[in-house]
Amino acid sequence: MSQTLSIPMLVAIPLAPLLASFIVGIFGTKFGGNILNKSAGHFLTVTGVFLAFLLSLLTFKAVAFDGVRLNENLYTWMVVGDLKMQVGFLIDGLTAMMMCVVTFVSLMVHIFTIGYMEEDPGYNRFFSYISLFTFSMLMLVMSNNLLQLFFGWEAVGLVSYLLIGFWFKKPTAIFANMKAFLVNRVGDFGFIIGIGLIAAYTGSFDYVEIFSKVSLLSSVNLPGTDWLLITVVCIGLFIGAMGKSAQFPLHVWLPDSMEGPTPISALIHAATMVTAGIFMVSRMSPLFELSETALNFILVIGSITALFMGFLGIIQNDIKRVIAYSTLSQLGYMTIALGVSAYSVAVFHLMTHAFFKALLFLAAGSVIMGVHHNQDIRWMGGLRKYMPITWLTSLLGSLALIGTPLFSGFYSKDSIIEAVMESSLPAASFAKFAVLAGVFVTAFYSFRLYFLVFHGKERFDQNPEAHHDDHGHHEEHHHVPHESPWVVTLPLILLAIPSVFIGILAIEPMLFGNFLKDAIFVNSEKHVAMEELHKAFHGAIPMAIHGMMTLPFWLAVSGVALAYYMYMVNTRLPVAIKGMFEPVYKVLENKYYFDWFNENVLARGARALGLSLWQSGDRFLIDGAVVNGSWKVVGLVSTIIRKAQTGFLHHYALVMMLGVFVILSYFVTWPMLVQWLGR
Repeated sequence: MSQTLSIPMLVAIPLAPLLASFIVGIFGTKFGGNILNKSAGHFLTVTGVFLAFLLSLLTFKAVAFDGVRLNENLYTWMVVGDLKMQVGFLIDGLTAMMMCVVTFVSLMVHIFTIGYMEEDPGYNRFFSYISLFTFSMLMLVMSNNLLQLFFGWEAVGLVSYLLIGFWFKKPTAIFANMKAFLVNRVGDFGFIIGIGLIAAYTGSFDYVEIFSKVSLLSSVNLPGTDWLLITVVCIGLFIGAMGKSAQFPLHVWLPDSMEGPTPISALIHAATMVTAGIFMVSRMSPLFELSETALNFILVIGSITALFMGFLGIIQNDIKRVIAYSTLSQLGYMTIALGVSAYSVAVFHLMTHAFFKALLFLAAGSVIMGVHHNQDIRWMGGLRKYMPITWLTSLLGSLALIGTPLFSGFYSKDSIIEAVMESSLPAASFAKFAVLAGVFVTAFYSFRLYFLVFHGKERFDQNPEAHHDDHGHHEEHHHVPHESPWVVTLPLILLAIPSVFIGILAIEPMLFGNFLKDAIFVNSEKHVAMEELHKAFHGAIPMAIHGMMTLPFWLAVSGVALAYYMYMVNTRLPVAIKGMFEPVYKVLENKYYFDWFNENVLARGARALGLSLWQSGDRFLIDGAVVNGSWKVVGLVSTIIRKAQTGFLHHYALVMMLGVFVILSYFVTWPMLVQWLGR
């Protein structure tokens, strides 16, 4: 093991934000007497995450430039037979990249929060939560076994529950965090089944040991069925990813999570919770490569999510919800890449998306602050001259999102499209249409948002409704917009840099070099997408030049042009189109009625089932038959027996004589009767 990658240093990476979270969460809140003020609270948590980021950079340097790899168990928690439950670290290219992305984006969110949450009474509590979130995600990505991964998996789910419902006096926030928690439990049910089957058949949670026994999983059927065990395992694991990474139909929780403060929208939707599923499937690539059924399933789910969630972004008016549906669509693109065995492309898009999506969410937060907590893009407009830094960084983030050549999003998204075009899986036909149509849709809703917010007529003083911010505050008067303070704009500038340049720098080592070679496995004989991409790649600059002559580029240009025409030139056209396609608009406005179905069919059905079980099982069977029935039987018997207790001696003498008569009759008459019948 290299001296540049020591165990104490690795342990310090997740523990630094954890320690800061505990100190601030206890001593900076009412629980510990508010000993720490706001300045001390954000100083400790920002310092903890900054230390984790610096150590992650050192880890990345050791992995990327020195070729260091590490797989070591630190602590044995429990041993059950031959099954060991341990805590350990696996450090390779995939882990090092995720560590840097998680800590950098988290650091930017921490700094941004200093300005955004300045007046919130739960200031220190919020910092404690986001630091705990960072710890949870680091434990997930650094794990070398499924048990520790599951711990981080559940921990990010728990903290997301706390963050989405941070304003716990706001009914919509409480509904949203419960929704996120319950939907993720559905996904986790499949995830646990997958992990349980792996442990049962391999006798281990350790990645390396599991991968060494993949032939065992691929050669047997699930008992009692003709299903291949490996297919059941992979689909179970992916159902977990569907919940965590918000894939159809378990996507419904993510848009509602916008009820939480804006900084956690950037944290959840960019680099942490929603990327956990993509990371997990990539980490388990040796298993998924053995089941084409599972890969087709993944491809179909990703295609539906990428296309149909993008449509919903077109009709949203809340600035944060437009970006939230963009996140859903881009997660669909990552899932499509997983389905065509382009795992390295999926994590490449995960990385680029983390930067420009965090940038867009934080820029949205800056806009919300600048227009005094109005979130409706219909009542913004013309903010470019009032908020120049927010405008420019938002433009850069939007260009990266739509896949503009030379920007980071171009290299990752274009690679996904090319990988899909090279796939021969049965589900690839639908995926090809979805990724191409999604390019146009993404460009349209992204620049619809951009033009309505930063260009055109100023509408921030014409909102017919009272302004309510996402803190629940009410504002009576309109104010001139203003640029945000430096603690808000600095993260925007720092995130804009990788949003522009990280793609051109990272595409070759991540997709065609050795950086992810030992972390991801692809059966190149069956799945040729990555081989074909490698053959066609001649450098980042030639790829960008060639990209300007391809269909995706012109679809993106068309989307931007149409958004400009509809919202800058002919502003009455959107209203006319809405009137012409009212039924379609209603379906989109109701989000394909998934929420209606969940609330009116699943939730009400569950309540009806629970009520019937309570009536028949609890009240009738348990209370009525078992509990109340037993004392009623005892009472009846005692009532009958009580009648024999009269207190008169002649009654007792008569009973005794009758008893003697019966006994004698039995012992004398019965044998004679039996003997007679035997003749």
